[in-house]
Amino acid sequence: MSRSVARVGVVALAVTLAAPPTPVAAGPATGRAAPACASPLAPARPVAEAPWPQQRYAHDRLSALATGVGVTVAVVDSGVDRRHPQLAGQVLDGSDFLDPGGDGTHDCAGHGTAVASIIAAAPHPDVAFRGLAPDARILPVRVSEQQVIDGRETGRTVSATDFAQAIRWAVDRGAEVLNLSVVLYADEPAVRSAVAHAVDRDVVVVAAAGNLHDSGDPLPYPAGYDGVLGVGAIGATGRRADFSQTGPYVDLVAPGGDVLLAAPVRGHHRAEGTSYATPFVAATAALVRQYRPRLTAAEVRQRIVATADPAPGGDPDGGYGAGVLNPYRAVADTGGVPVGQPAPVPALADARPEPAQLAQRARRAQARERAVLVAAATTGVVLVVVLVVLVLPRGRRRRWRPADPT
Repeated sequence: MSRSVARVGVVALAVTLAAPPTPVAAGPATGRAAPACASPLAPARPVAEAPWPQQRYAHDRLSALATGVGVTVAVVDSGVDRRHPQLAGQVLDGSDFLDPGGDGTHDCAGHGTAVASIIAAAPHPDVAFRGLAPDARILPVRVSEQQVIDGRETGRTVSATDFAQAIRWAVDRGAEVLNLSVVLYADEPAVRSAVAHAVDRDVVVVAAAGNLHDSGDPLPYPAGYDGVLGVGAIGATGRRADFSQTGPYVDLVAPGGDVLLAAPVRGHHRAEGTSYATPFVAATAALVRQYRPRLTAAEVRQRIVATADPAPGGDPDGGYGAGVLNPYRAVADTGGVPVGQPAPVPALADARPEPAQLAQRARRAQARERAVLVAAATTGVVLVVVLVVLVLPRGRRRRWRPADPT
């Protein structure tokens, strides 16, 4: 297989651990109008119980601090269907690199819509599911409609050159966070350059670590590039998902097993994959970028990694990277946590103290000022006593006088 062709492994919603995705050769976009979707839509059904990632991350507590408002997250994927009630009004006009002329909102695979919903699905009556950064804006960039059905790959993907152009397009259109829930198992120079362009433009780049652990953990890109947050997956128990790849490209892990997701048009699915762990980290980056706007992309990455919870059982080398994503700490903490250690370390850059902390600091400053004044007054009294007791008698004996004006 030629290395000049992108092998973009987009995990379909129907894929389970029994049928892991395998990258296939991609043909160039044909320029034809987007065809009608062949797969049936997911049935609409109420979601009465909060999914386990929401129970873990306490969205209401996070929303009191940040919701991602004003931050644009690019989802370079299979498109994002803006018709879903929980995404209505939050999906910008994007671009379609698979079928030129589109705006990125056509999604046959359902993958990009699912990813976007983890980031920005708005609260909705009678639906317990919602996104981690519900006020973030989604910039959809369509690059694939590949699916895996009954263990076989179907659908088209773009070339490596077009994938790189899609990344550059998103960056140049103002994306502040880039979600790449796609995997290339080849180091393509054009893609490497596009990712470097994003990093240089102060964009937080988040990418899936891949689902081929049982196939020897082949090196995934863009997760393997410098400056990219590579994300592995955990299940509801907090343990690494069996399919989630391990390697130095895994910076941290997030929920990716039995995750609830929005489907095109309406309704919800459950699925698994590092594709779905990635948007939890991208959403966290959006929250941090809103709450701490002075942080650079590099500092946002540092904060997200530094505030991760320790790996279960203290196993940092078992495919967990720095540990398990903790969005609340990434946003609110004034200090980081070294890998595997619960003790706080000095404050990270641009730490924003809480009001109670500011009041406490003011009280301490006032107390220090009072102490300084008391010490100064005491010193003055002592000097006067010394002058009276020692100096003046000596002056009388030596007949000291004030200097003459002349």
